[in-house]
Amino acid sequence: MIDVVIRAVLRKDPEYRRYRPTAPAAHSWHMADYVFAVEDEPHKPDEVFGHIRWGGQFIYISHDRAKVERVPEQFAEFGFEAQGTAGSTRYGWLRFVPFMGKKLWYVASRKMQLIRPRDITERFTYAVQLGRTPPAFHRPDPYVVVKEVPTFDRVMDRLRVKFTDVPYSVIEKRALKFTTKVFPLFLTREAAMLKILHRDLPEEYRHRVPTLLDIEQDDRGYARRIWMNWMRIGSPAPLTQIQFARQSADLLRVVHDYARIIHLDLRLDNFLITDSGVCFVDFGSAVRDGENIGGNPLLSTLFEELMRTSQIQRMLYKMSNDGTVTSRLMSEAAGKVDKQIDLFYLAVQINQPLHNPDFASLVRYDPNSPEALALADLTRDILKPIDPTHPKYRSAGEMLEGILRVEEKLEK
Repeated sequence: MIDVVIRAVLRKDPEYRRYRPTAPAAHSWHMADYVFAVEDEPHKPDEVFGHIRWGGQFIYISHDRAKVERVPEQFAEFGFEAQGTAGSTRYGWLRFVPFMGKKLWYVASRKMQLIRPRDITERFTYAVQLGRTPPAFHRPDPYVVVKEVPTFDRVMDRLRVKFTDVPYSVIEKRALKFTTKVFPLFLTREAAMLKILHRDLPEEYRHRVPTLLDIEQDDRGYARRIWMNWMRIGSPAPLTQIQFARQSADLLRVVHDYARIIHLDLRLDNFLITDSGVCFVDFGSAVRDGENIGGNPLLSTLFEELMRTSQIQRMLYKMSNDGTVTSRLMSEAAGKVDKQIDLFYLAVQINQPLHNPDFASLVRYDPNSPEALALADLTRDILKPIDPTHPKYRSAGEMLEGILRVEEKLEK
């Protein structure tokens, strides 16, 4: 049934040809751009959501038209958008005879929300979704990314889950601060950072960070919503682990040295692999090298909290205390806004690319391969140098040089 719909409907679709399925059914374990289910195969919206990449499509197929026509409404509650109405095709020996052959019904729904609408995550997050490209943008891309300040109710729900013993009035006050001050401030900063990146990065790197398309501001000049280009995950061929490491270090090098921006949040879910290679997103926590954060009391307080509680900073503290990190530059950067934070986390991330489930089919990784072992050795040299007071790797550029040496050695 899937093959019938592919041959009749999808085979000529440019999007399908480019992002053809990596998983044939809804119960496959990894992320796919197209997920199919037929008849009574499992296809509950909340379960399907976790198997489809952002922007990917779920296609349901059945002989029962009524079943198919119910799917778009069911999936809409979980952040999917129907791709037209239910369609049909015929198959079998008599399909070329008018009104003959067996009839199949199908419908497609696209995953528009980045996070399930009802999910309460561990991290505070913006409302992020795909939207149709407004005509005023004059862009050929059918979709753009819309990132906006979350609603008061959404923040309330998150705070009530996290702080179960705090009085309602206190939660309400905090939620108001987040929605009127904190989120707008960081969203405004992200928009500013994207403008700097596209002004200062060499042209060949600009498509590897988001492009700011428009911004909606409140009466104080703070951003409430921004529009960016959609950097769709997908690559014509998977990267090797060494390619992933090299491209990541190279991009961080130009972000640091040309745009003079420190990302501060280089978790793997802020990496993308697209047709352009490795990309970075989510510059909301970024700062400019040498920026006077202390000049803004609210910003200073927020960054002090961020430097104490972020996942990256906690890991750096722990690894410095247990002796895994001995580089003096990195150890002294703990709790601070410093380029070494980015260098530290990137050195860790190149050894675990598949911790981002989206990369399962996009990075070839074998922990026992020669390149994995060589990169692990490089990471140890970066984190735990022979002379901790004079580490060999002090910047993303020097890390890139180290990766290139590893690559050259492996090719011999």
